[in-house]
Amino acid sequence: MPRAVEKRRGGQEFGLTEHTTVWAAPGTGTTERWLRAVLGAALGLPLRPGPPDARDALRLRLDDTLAPEEYRLSVTGAGVDLTGGSAAGVFWAAQTLRQLLGPDAFRKAPLRPGARHTVEHQVIEDRPRFRWRGLMLDVARHFLPKDGVLRYLDLMAAHKLNVFHFHLTDDQGWRIEIERYPKLTEIGSWRARTKFGHRASPLWEDKPHGGYYTQDDIREIVAYAAERHITVVPEIDVPGHSQAAIAAYPELGNTDVVDTGALAVWDTWGVCPNVLAPTENTLRFYEGVFEEVLDLFPSEFIHVGGDECPKDQWRRSPAAQARIAELGLADENELQAWFIGHFDAWLSARGRRLIGWDEILEGGLARGAAVSSWRGYGGGVAAARAGHDVVMCPEQQVYLDHRQSADPGEPVPIGYVRTLEDVYRFEPVPPLLTEREARHVLGTQANVWTEVMEDQGRVDYQAFPRLAAFAEVAWSVLPPPPRRDFAGFERRMAAHYRRLDALGVAYRPPTGPRPWQRRPGVLGRPIDGPPPNK
Repeated sequence: MPRAVEKRRGGQEFGLTEHTTVWAAPGTGTTERWLRAVLGAALGLPLRPGPPDARDALRLRLDDTLAPEEYRLSVTGAGVDLTGGSAAGVFWAAQTLRQLLGPDAFRKAPLRPGARHTVEHQVIEDRPRFRWRGLMLDVARHFLPKDGVLRYLDLMAAHKLNVFHFHLTDDQGWRIEIERYPKLTEIGSWRARTKFGHRASPLWEDKPHGGYYTQDDIREIVAYAAERHITVVPEIDVPGHSQAAIAAYPELGNTDVVDTGALAVWDTWGVCPNVLAPTENTLRFYEGVFEEVLDLFPSEFIHVGGDECPKDQWRRSPAAQARIAELGLADENELQAWFIGHFDAWLSARGRRLIGWDEILEGGLARGAAVSSWRGYGGGVAAARAGHDVVMCPEQQVYLDHRQSADPGEPVPIGYVRTLEDVYRFEPVPPLLTEREARHVLGTQANVWTEVMEDQGRVDYQAFPRLAAFAEVAWSVLPPPPRRDFAGFERRMAAHYRRLDALGVAYRPPTGPRPWQRRPGVLGRPIDGPPPNK
């Protein structure tokens, strides 16, 4: 929902034809390239370079009186002007132009070569509410090949989302090549079998599952995202969710309480008890990992996980207890805070910022760290009140692995029911924050955890259409949740489903799953009742 739309009287239209040209001011090259490679290919138009005064032209301009991601799209008889406060603003204007051209503009090749594609004369002015409009994709539980990642970057761009949180490591797989530690991918990138369904399910897929991205793959993904004004924030999980790394390098684990040499990459779901040992060797190892990560990802933020780290092994480990005593810490929670604090300081010294899940609040918040508030709003509220930046992604509201309906035919039902309307009524900024505290909310993010999503079709089903509702929440200035016009959103979604069809997105239809989208007999973990709002 844009901030302002002014339609010209008379219903006049501008038509894109084979004679339409593109003029691009300096600094707008990403949009110029995208128009030719994507929009031109979809419509069968060459969109050749032309002068700014051509009548049949798309003109790309920068205007420093606009906010960085703000844009103005003006369609007249003299052509289309796409003006942005930055290159990103011009790009978002191009995404709006694509929407106005209809679903054919979302295809890979023209359906009707030579056709005239029209847009009504109008002016649209818009800018985003939040600067962090994110999607987290877990490729550790089920690997998504590189082409699938690039496809999701395109889907994000089409919805004006601009932060891709890339969850690259977990107990069930290590997905990024680290040249100095080759066993992370030789051993840690695949598992012998996979639990099918929730962790209580008796079903197994008895074949190896794995894959990883080479460093050149990562460079390609980061460059592809940058062309679409999307920042890629990598996540390397520490000190929990680390069994894949321990399987590759057993000395990283708590060798004095468990035979880490016998551990394999984990093949089931849940919270794994095997965590990193708080040793100097572990710190040096992960510093080596992060050195290569920093070379690959230019993002301001680096995500270090920090969530769901059971402390039992540390309680039983003489080495961990000696470390607690040596550092003068109170307990294992402070030991985790020390671990995270080490990498906070290490990243800060290199001009980067640490972000982690809200467990990093336990035992003392690392100085300078930002928080992904996932267990509800509480962690984000505490962090904002302490002066730390926050990304709101509460599990009960915007975890898209949660089921979309209470219908028993819903495939592998996980968690609370989160309908399209529920996501549309999600509010990222808790009302109990003061105006000053609320300024620490960088934005919001939808998370897609893939334990029960074995392929791209399942990811599509869980993400869409709810990601469209989330994108509007993250971009638009909407009324308070009870007063949001969901009926109006549904009417606009009727047009958007046709765009998703053109893109080949296997979304959940409003009437429920199609027969091939169901998973009869596969155990889930549904939770009844409304989710807690805290």
